[in-house]
Amino acid sequence: MEIIMAEKMGFCFGVRRTVEIAMKIIENKEQNVITYGPIIHNEDLTNYLKQNGIGYVLNVDDVDERKAEKVIIRTHGAKREVIENLKEKGVKVIDGTCPYVMRVHRIVEKLSKDDYPILIVGNKDHPEIIGVTGYISNVPYFIVKDVEELEELRKQGKFDKIKKIGVVTQTTEKIEKVRKVVNYLMDFIPEVRYFKTICYATDENQNAIHKLAPSVDVVIVIGGKHSSNTIKLYEIAKSYCPRTYHIQNEKDLKIEWFNINDKVGITAGASTPDWIIQNVVNKIKEFERILERGEIYEKRS
Repeated sequence: MEIIMAEKMGFCFGVRRTVEIAMKIIENKEQNVITYGPIIHNEDLTNYLKQNGIGYVLNVDDVDERKAEKVIIRTHGAKREVIENLKEKGVKVIDGTCPYVMRVHRIVEKLSKDDYPILIVGNKDHPEIIGVTGYISNVPYFIVKDVEELEELRKQGKFDKIKKIGVVTQTTEKIEKVRKVVNYLMDFIPEVRYFKTICYATDENQNAIHKLAPSVDVVIVIGGKHSSNTIKLYEIAKSYCPRTYHIQNEKDLKIEWFNINDKVGITAGASTPDWIIQNVVNKIKEFERILERGEIYEKRS
């Protein structure tokens, strides 16, 4: 088998920055440190941090029970009120929010002050979007995942009195989806201010899989099952290559996915550490050796 790695994949700048903060704390053997929410959407890394003394909480009230002295804000960020509440408790807050997410916070804060209603393209239940809404004040805002949801809100009359709107997106959104939403808005709202808040790493990773997926027989997408950017990489790859599989780590791989002469493309979400990617590559090479020996080989489609 030939293994071909996507030109761009894996840890983005924001994730690497936050993970390095946590790793430094482990290296310094600091105690009573937790993260607000899973630091990134990767169970392997979250478990590693927990085993080394850095667990996480899902709400501010749990901080007291953990007797935390320091709290790392996860890569996705948090509402302003969460950070304020943590400081009121007397803990030291280490802000690990991705700088690209911080930029979205600043944009919606400014739009609010300028009396612009706000449309966010993304997943309303994603921690990044929940955090973003905490910086919107005194203006209506809407969250849609696609143009179909936007159309439904319009039918309900939600935009009847709106003459201007500001648009931001989850940093991991697909640009094709965002273009459809913005173009649709321009059909019925006189003033649409769109801010491209998709981070450059997401753009690069998505462009790389657009290029790779059509040229291979199998695509392996590595990343957390709840990782938004990983899921989008999977959707893009699947649109080109039917034999596309989303895995968290090498334990999810199955030998029956592969044929002996396959070209295997590999990409990984922004929350996937390099060591997990390497473990996946090693496991596929192990499968190749088994197939070459003919131990369980049969032609697969």
